[in-house]
Amino acid sequence: MTYAEAGVDIEAGDALVDRIKPLARSTNRPGVMGGLGGFGALFDLKAAGFTDPVLVSATDGVGTKLRLAIDAGVHDSVGIDLVAMCVNDLVVQGATPLFFLDYFATGALDVAQAAAVVAGIAEGCRQAGCALVGGETAEMPGMYHAGDYDLAGFSVGAAERGALLPRPDVQAGDVLLGLASTGVHSNGFSLARRVLAASGLGLDAPCPFGPGTMGEALLTPTKIYVKSLLALHHKGLLKAAAHITGGGLPGNLPRVLPEGVTAMVDGSAWVAPPVFSWLARTGNIATEEMLRVFNCGIGMVLVVAPEAADAALALLAEAGESAMRIGRLEAGAHGVVMEKPLAL
Repeated sequence: MTYAEAGVDIEAGDALVDRIKPLARSTNRPGVMGGLGGFGALFDLKAAGFTDPVLVSATDGVGTKLRLAIDAGVHDSVGIDLVAMCVNDLVVQGATPLFFLDYFATGALDVAQAAAVVAGIAEGCRQAGCALVGGETAEMPGMYHAGDYDLAGFSVGAAERGALLPRPDVQAGDVLLGLASTGVHSNGFSLARRVLAASGLGLDAPCPFGPGTMGEALLTPTKIYVKSLLALHHKGLLKAAAHITGGGLPGNLPRVLPEGVTAMVDGSAWVAPPVFSWLARTGNIATEEMLRVFNCGIGMVLVVAPEAADAALALLAEAGESAMRIGRLEAGAHGVVMEKPLAL
């Protein structure tokens, strides 16, 4: 017997490594030591410019959005999603993402498919300014249906000890800024897929709420906010930030607020992208449920001092972000209050 007869193709794995080495090299940044091929990746924090760093780590996946990507045969965008879900969690703690590792598991390795995924991961790393330093490709016959795969991502960042977020001076009177999302991002797809099935539309059907196909609309990659948030943070304008993922605004914003502070959110301050209106209408989903499951158009919420709000908005616009005031902090029970309803 041979390993190949058992379903594991070592030569395909070697071919994949050869294809992704240039992708990994394209993400190099100061601090990276060595390249792919070792038993572990090395990183020099001093060479990266840190003097008294605290390491910050994050791991995540892209959930059942993978099912749509596999069914649509579109594999690069979920690589961007994978990076985004990790590095956006790092930056809200004031950390600069330094390096990223991925885990790709499948039943039978398709080199072209896996290379497309890693190409997306490399693109996400370039957008975030972090290095793709390694990963694991697991070929496991009998564990996955033909053509299926799973993904997980791991990222490590660093912040100077005195520059961690949220800052201790988050308080009543501070202003909430919302940064626009690019769509559904990578949360809520178990519900989104049920709505899609109920609609009778295929992934190749024309999108009823925008250009392109349904697959293209739903697979729009998660926005990576790292560089714009770091620019704000390094100017001393950012007190706290919340990445709006599973749990939506009510589940994520309180995580960065002190006790005794309520986030008063004005739902009329932004217009939700049409994909959310379509999901709510087609699935007969209540607005409260939409806000608990999806980002509903706000991918990141920032807390800034009232006197810093205009400067922060100007800097965010310069960085290419669509940002707006969406509320304020008040003394009260810890949580989120929708002061005005979100129109869906």
